[in-house]
Amino acid sequence: MDFQQALRECCLSAHLKGETKDAIIEEMIDILDRAGRLPDRALALAAVQERESKMSTGMQFGVAIPHGKTDSIETLVTAVALKPEGIDFAALDGAPSTIFVMTLSPVSDTGPHIQYLSEISKLLNHQSLRDALLASKSEEDMMAVLMGT
Repeated sequence: MDFQQALRECCLSAHLKGETKDAIIEEMIDILDRAGRLPDRALALAAVQERESKMSTGMQFGVAIPHGKTDSIETLVTAVALKPEGIDFAALDGAPSTIFVMTLSPVSDTGPHIQYLSEISKLLNHQSLRDALLASKSEEDMMAVLMGT
């Protein structure tokens, strides 16, 4: 799966409600689950929580990339969500996280997972894109920003 395909198939939310790191992770898992992307919600949640327990996936510039690997899925799944007011996600720079990108991929398939994380990180490294994404009022707006249209 290439990066553009992953984005086209991703699940979006312009308005996360969670107020804690755990609540955000569960809410994003629920987004993927409601979309029918997770055969086993509990295994997916456990994979992301296990990864997060090793080291926070709060990056910098308001971006957090919670992710995990589980054999309960057959291909990479992803969700992108916003919480414009931000929450503490134990980010490397100490700033609140506002943009969340969750990925899950099969344990046995590392290539797409690493490629996707690299590409989304490069994309979100641009202040103008982060600003445009955070200005999105809907999931359609978010997709337009992410796809560059």
